[in-house]
Amino acid sequence: MQTFELPPLPFAENALEPYISAQTISFHYGKHHKTYVDNLNKLKAGTDFAEAGLVDIIMNAEGPLFNNAAQVWNHTFYWNCLAPKAGGQPQGDLLDAIIVKFGTFESFQKQFTAAALAAFGSAWVWLVDDAAEGIKIITTANADNPLRNEQDPILVIDVWEHAYYLDKQNRRADYINDFWKIIDWRTIEERY
Repeated sequence: MQTFELPPLPFAENALEPYISAQTISFHYGKHHKTYVDNLNKLKAGTDFAEAGLVDIIMNAEGPLFNNAAQVWNHTFYWNCLAPKAGGQPQGDLLDAIIVKFGTFESFQKQFTAAALAAFGSAWVWLVDDAAEGIKIITTANADNPLRNEQDPILVIDVWEHAYYLDKQNRRADYINDFWKIIDWRTIEERY
């Protein structure tokens, strides 16, 4: 059976301070993300997905197996959207696409923030590239993932409470505001 492992963080646990604390990273990555990896390995054992890759499971599984696989993928993607001493705005083709779609980077930022504030419960807010519509902002609930809708993820914010509750309690707006200060636009530009 192919066994999945918790992928390494692209930064040290304390690297995103003061925006996201080492304690939050320790719980979010070291407990939540790790639990999804462990559950995924248990759930796929002895199934038709025992040798399947992560994307194959996301695209074809249902129920708890899908949920855990998608959460492993979503969290790994999220960590790779962040970096210390980052923020600002993108450049090049991605900035051009944002301006074409949203008018200005600031307009995109406001719409993305509004979607993250409005997301009810456990959710993810994504900037995706949709073959039919170009780049757009979408919200997915729970473990849902844009890959299932043939959309290429570009950027994501995790708005599940465990992403910010230790640092911000119920102040999601403060977490979102800080998120803009640690977005790794260089990596995201390469992804786009």
